[in-house]
Amino acid sequence: MKSITPGFESPTGQLDLDASSKMMSRSPKAGEGVVETKVWNTKNLGLRLGSDFIAGFSAATMVAPIITIIDKGIMQNASGQATIKDSLTQSLKSLILQPHTIVLSKPFALICMLYGGTYLTANSLDTITSTVQNKPATHVTSGTMKFAASSSANIGLCLFKDQAFARLFGPGGPPRPVPLPSYALFTLRDCLTIFASFNVPPLLGPVLNRNLSSEIQKSISGQTIAQFAAPASVQLLSTPMHLLGLDLYNRGGNSITWGDRWAIVKKNWGVSAAARICRIVPAFGVGGVVNAKVRKSLISKLE
Repeated sequence: MKSITPGFESPTGQLDLDASSKMMSRSPKAGEGVVETKVWNTKNLGLRLGSDFIAGFSAATMVAPIITIIDKGIMQNASGQATIKDSLTQSLKSLILQPHTIVLSKPFALICMLYGGTYLTANSLDTITSTVQNKPATHVTSGTMKFAASSSANIGLCLFKDQAFARLFGPGGPPRPVPLPSYALFTLRDCLTIFASFNVPPLLGPVLNRNLSSEIQKSISGQTIAQFAAPASVQLLSTPMHLLGLDLYNRGGNSITWGDRWAIVKKNWGVSAAARICRIVPAFGVGGVVNAKVRKSLISKLE
């Protein structure tokens, strides 16, 4: 039997301990990658995407009647089919007395497609982000990617809607292609509105807060004022682009001078701008709030 002198360890035991330590703490060699397990939050993913759809199109359906009526009035006024006043009066009567003539119409479906698609794009991006980054299902993003995705969806769908409205409520006769300059003007119009809706309020809100009394801020914040005021105000600049794009489609031809076109734009500028300001409130205010609240209510039940 071997005896071990106190204070001394067996050489063999020392070697075994060192080998064990080396095996446990070995660093990866050059060229070896460190494998990390990526965890995704896929719980109830299908139901969450379904909730995104329900929230988006519920909000769109709520605001679509008034937006449909206003957009129809602007188009008919520009083409000469009817004045904005007459068009709005007739459409509101139809909505009250025969709502199915509005709700089941093609213009109503186009507006639902436009805003439902925009809200759904933003909602889906939130769900995808929460899934990939393993965050709570109710997580809401606010970065450049969301702005770019929502803007692209809104502009693309709005161009499709505008060319359909121009043909439905144009000057009559066989439908003809919408000219490229009209598409360019419609795109620039929407870029201004989206910029004023998403980029301006975060910058303007703090400035307004600094100039509002504490009493007023108890009722309404500078951010809220900016959220409604910025997109509404920019309609004064974007409405001429909208009217010029419509005139290029309605009257077409190269024989019409730019002076004649400007006269039409100037004539309809004020009333059309007022109508477009009125449609901004439900489109970017009420609709956005309803979409966010319905989505949060549905998604929170799935966590």
